[in-house]
Amino acid sequence: MGLGQGPGRDHLSDFGDIFAGYEAVRARLPEAGPGGACAPARDLSEIADGFDIFLLDAFGVLNVGDGAIPGAVERVHALRDAGKRVLVVSNAAGFPHAKLMEKYDRLGFGFAPEDVVTSRKALLAALTGEAGRHWGVMANPDLGRADLEGLDLRFLGDDPADYEAAEGFLLIGSAIWTEARQDRLVRALRDRPRPVLVGNPDLAAPRENGASREPGHWAHALADATGVAPRFHGKPFADIFDLAFDRLGHRPGRRALMVGDALHTDVLGAQVAGVASALVTGHGLLKGRDVAGAIAASGIRPDFVVETT
Repeated sequence: MGLGQGPGRDHLSDFGDIFAGYEAVRARLPEAGPGGACAPARDLSEIADGFDIFLLDAFGVLNVGDGAIPGAVERVHALRDAGKRVLVVSNAAGFPHAKLMEKYDRLGFGFAPEDVVTSRKALLAALTGEAGRHWGVMANPDLGRADLEGLDLRFLGDDPADYEAAEGFLLIGSAIWTEARQDRLVRALRDRPRPVLVGNPDLAAPRENGASREPGHWAHALADATGVAPRFHGKPFADIFDLAFDRLGHRPGRRALMVGDALHTDVLGAQVAGVASALVTGHGLLKGRDVAGAIAASGIRPDFVVETT
C-alpha cells in the first residue's frame, strides 16, 4: 500500500495515515541519528550474541492486544537463560504498573516489577517538580488511582467545570477519550493556556482488530489547535531510557538492543538513547506493509530488521 496522504483524526486504523501522522509531527520529535544497516534477521536468536541487554517494546513485540505473540514467551526465557538482561520499555502509560505485571505474569513472561519501565513511570518522575498543581487527567477512571497517589487530580469527562478548574493536564490513557472531550480540552486551553504533559507519545497501538488512537495522537492535535506545546514523556524521548539505564546501573551503549515495531518511537528512541535497534515487521504496525518504503521515506534506519521476536 502507499504511505498515505495525511494523519486525519478519524482514520488512524490505516498504516498510511499512522505513518503520515508521525511524519507530520516530526518537528516535535527528536532528530534521527545516522541510522543502521537494516540487516535482516529471522528473529532475535540470530543476533542475540551481539548484545548483553534487550529492551523490548510491548505491543507488537511481546503481545498484540491481550494475547502473546507466538514464540515471544519462549524467546524471552531463552534470552534470560543465555545470561541476557531483558527489560520491557513501553509507552503503556494507561495502565497502572500492577495491572501490567498481572498481564505479563498471566502471559508467562515472568518479568520482575523493576524490569518493566513505562512512560507512565517517566511521566510521574517528571511530576516531582510540579507539587501542588491541580491536574485534569485523560485516563480511564475505572483503572483507579494506582501510581497516581499524592497527585491532586480529577479525571476528565463530560463536565466543562473539570476542564476549567484544572491548572494543567496529564494525557495518560485515551481508551475512553472522545471527540467531544477533545473539543472541551481545546476550548479550555484556548481560553487559558496551561501545561500539557503527555504520558504516551504514541499516535497508535496495534490491537487485534486494527490500531487504537493513543494519547500522542490527541496531544499533537491539541497542539495544532491551540499552539500549546505538549511535554512528551516516553519513547522516542530520552527520559524513559534514562529510567531503564537507572535500573541497569549504567549506560550500556551499543551492547543494548531496543526491539520494537515502530520507526518513530522505538527505533528513533534507540538512536536518541545511543543503543542499537531492531525493527519487528511481522506483528504490530508494520505487519504486511512496505517496510523498506517506510524506512526510506522516514530516514529512520534500524540496525536490524527482524520478522518476529
